[in-house]
Amino acid sequence: MEHQIKSIRPFIGAKDFEVSRRFYRDLGFEETVLEANFSVFKSDAIAFYLQDYYAKEWIENTMVFLEVDDVDRYYQKLLALNVTEKYGVKLTPIRHMDWGSECFLHDPSGVLWHFGKFSE
Repeated sequence: MEHQIKSIRPFIGAKDFEVSRRFYRDLGFEETVLEANFSVFKSDAIAFYLQDYYAKEWIENTMVFLEVDDVDRYYQKLLALNVTEKYGVKLTPIRHMDWGSECFLHDPSGVLWHFGKFSE
């Protein structure tokens, strides 16, 4: 089967939709409201859908890996945004491993984001 894949857009849920919308806008994502309870968030060529739906077992087991060009710079940006204080979320410092580096950020609902860079 041949295809030209153009994008992949995960769907994530939100415990408090308005708080999650503000959180992702603060992270620098551009929001497009699709419906009253459904938005798409974009940054350059990547995007994901945020929906006003919460199932604890699903949300707390959702992980998204976002590859960035510089983990150290991205981590410093997250610190400067003060998201841990503003949203009560957990930010885990950078880990350096054989495959690359990453830091972790839980969103206000519990979705775990990995911000990482692979070794070259």
